[in-house]
Amino acid sequence: MSAREAAFGALLRKMRQTKSLTIEALAEASGVSVRGIGDLERGRRAAPQRRTVAALADGLGLDDIERERLLAAARTGRAPGYSPVGVRSFPRGIDDFVGRAGELARLEALAGPSGDQGAADRDAGGGAGAAHTRSVVVAVHGAPGTGKTTLALRAARRLAGRFPDGQLMVDLRGTDDTPPAPSELMVQVLKALGVPDRDLAKAGPQAHPAVYRQVLADRRCLLVLDNARDEAQVRPLLPGSGGTLVLVTSRRMLTGLDDVVRLPLGTLEPAESAAFLAALVGAGRASAEPEALEEVARLCEHLPLALRVAGNWLATRTGWSVRRLADRLAREERRLDALAAGDIRVASAFDLSYRQLTPAAARLFRRLSLVPGPDVGAACAARLTGQDLYDTEDTLEELVEAGLLGITGHRYRLHDLLCLYGRDRLSAEESPEDAERARRAMFRWLLETAVVAGRWYEPDHGAPPPTWRGTVDLSSADKAREWLQAEAANWLAALHAAAEDGDHATVVEVAESLHWFSDQWIFWGHWPEVYRTAARSAEALGDPLVEATQLNYYAWAVLLCEGRPADSLRYSARALDAARRAGDPAQQAWAHQYAGWAHRLMGENDKVAGHNARAVALFDAAGDLHGMLQALLGRALALRATERHEEAIEASRQALARLDAAGESVEPHIAAFARVNALAGLGISYSRLGRWDEAVENLRKSVELCHADGNTALESRYLITLGDVLLAAGRTAEAHEAFERCVALGAGADPQRVAVARSRLADRDPDRPAPHPR
Repeated sequence: MSAREAAFGALLRKMRQTKSLTIEALAEASGVSVRGIGDLERGRRAAPQRRTVAALADGLGLDDIERERLLAAARTGRAPGYSPVGVRSFPRGIDDFVGRAGELARLEALAGPSGDQGAADRDAGGGAGAAHTRSVVVAVHGAPGTGKTTLALRAARRLAGRFPDGQLMVDLRGTDDTPPAPSELMVQVLKALGVPDRDLAKAGPQAHPAVYRQVLADRRCLLVLDNARDEAQVRPLLPGSGGTLVLVTSRRMLTGLDDVVRLPLGTLEPAESAAFLAALVGAGRASAEPEALEEVARLCEHLPLALRVAGNWLATRTGWSVRRLADRLAREERRLDALAAGDIRVASAFDLSYRQLTPAAARLFRRLSLVPGPDVGAACAARLTGQDLYDTEDTLEELVEAGLLGITGHRYRLHDLLCLYGRDRLSAEESPEDAERARRAMFRWLLETAVVAGRWYEPDHGAPPPTWRGTVDLSSADKAREWLQAEAANWLAALHAAAEDGDHATVVEVAESLHWFSDQWIFWGHWPEVYRTAARSAEALGDPLVEATQLNYYAWAVLLCEGRPADSLRYSARALDAARRAGDPAQQAWAHQYAGWAHRLMGENDKVAGHNARAVALFDAAGDLHGMLQALLGRALALRATERHEEAIEASRQALARLDAAGESVEPHIAAFARVNALAGLGISYSRLGRWDEAVENLRKSVELCHADGNTALESRYLITLGDVLLAAGRTAEAHEAFERCVALGAGADPQRVAVARSRLADRDPDRPAPHPR
């Protein structure tokens, strides 16, 4: 019992006796329990909150002077110097804290107002102690090494003044093989808060939960429950009422806890990581090698624990340059070994979580390190272990719950350091043969599914055949597009692996199936890689028709995706030679189509017409309607390039007429692609003739059709064209709307067109001449 507690209790007893009241009578008059008054008078509990004192003063019938005397004694008892446990006894490790401003602000808001006004607000309304308030519980969760404990300690330091009855940190040792039971932890808290051993013994273990709840209900404390194992360990330690703020830190998400505020922690922002490292190594060394410092932060995955280890390493090795450490960390196979400083190892932090996984989750975690891309879907992950899809989803969620796997939407991600750790576990716990079988099973499934998804956009294919039994939903072209884009990094890696294995037929099949889909996602950036690989595989197969086809695709990719028309001519020439050897007019036509396109972009208009005429004739001979549509559009482009705008309009109308006459014989996505370009061509040609209304009308139709078909790349192109035409027509407000819409398109848009839109919006000088519509 402290002197301050005794002073308040003695004063309360003296005032009660002066009024000739028993404890029972004061309890009835004030609403404060008999036990609560008795504990206060005997000094067995901390001084009460303001509203409890107000209730006792009302029950005693005190005048203003006596009331203030009792309140003053209570304030003295609640002074921070009294706290049975305080932040001064908390562990070190928060002085070099960086970042987490948003999280700290949220915790400050949850803690409630500070100072006397906060106490008055909390105690307003009278009643028995703090029993009518609700405690706040915050679950701080995140992957190993994200700094959950450090954040809790930092918050406790900042918020200590708001919790005059004490600040207590309890290590729940959740990563131990046998963590303490809730009953044991409960007794620790009660003892720390000053409950005598004799009272605990008298109450007995069965009554400890009730004592625990009552003690916290009557006080305003900050309770940090650090390193929780699971919900079962935490749940009995959460107070139901009172002014206590509970911060629970755990590697697990603790999904089963109800009525808690969740505060997930991820990695730091790059600028925060750099600032953290600079604080550890010194401003001089940091400013001398800023690029190397940023690289160290990136290789540490902006994970606070890894950053601390790297910073401590440099701080104790003053002869090392930051570049030397960056180069050391750049070696993937040694990175985790390098992230060790004394007895602190990043890999050890991961070990603690890994050891708690079920065998199925540990196996999947190891094998997820085989995924080549940054993330993966559940159906792909299932191929790594042979589990069915639903079991795999449950296992993935176990990894998410354990803090070892991130999730965004329906995609799962291992950050780089955890991926390296997973590879180490895979090498240590599974044979190379088993790992290779898992990798091949995943790659085989990726390529098979890519073929089915891509064929939604190919003529004479469309929906998957009835015999296909896939584990992803490819029931529409939009769903096929979503899957192809989401798993792009993974199926691209699988394609390269097939080429390295000499499985050239599979490489060609995949590339062929994605031919028309590529027009839906032009600016992905990897189509030259896909078709260069496929062209080499085609050459290895020794089939001139296959070789011509893939070389034509590669010519297109070099021309459009990389913007290298001169280089594209080399590949269209090789495609033409192979197509002639194969005796195939359609591929000869495509070679001329791409050659004419390249010459037009190079300004060699005298060569365009000849290639275009040969393409039209050869497409007609081959009966290739899809190619013919593209050749007619190419003719309109060539005519427009030589300022023959009336003839260009007629060529565009011919393409639209041919498209309308063909009806459903044209694959829907190819039809939409052709119509978009024909309408845009009409709009551009009309604008060159100054026929603004017709130009805007056709361009708006083109843009809306792009949007409806989900072709963001073309939509971005033609929004710029529409905006420029509107500017030239003097319709500035409408032009800016088009540019703003282009900027808002996001992923899939042509980055060059988005840059142009930003430039147009930044430059709103009404006297500047309007750009020439393209």
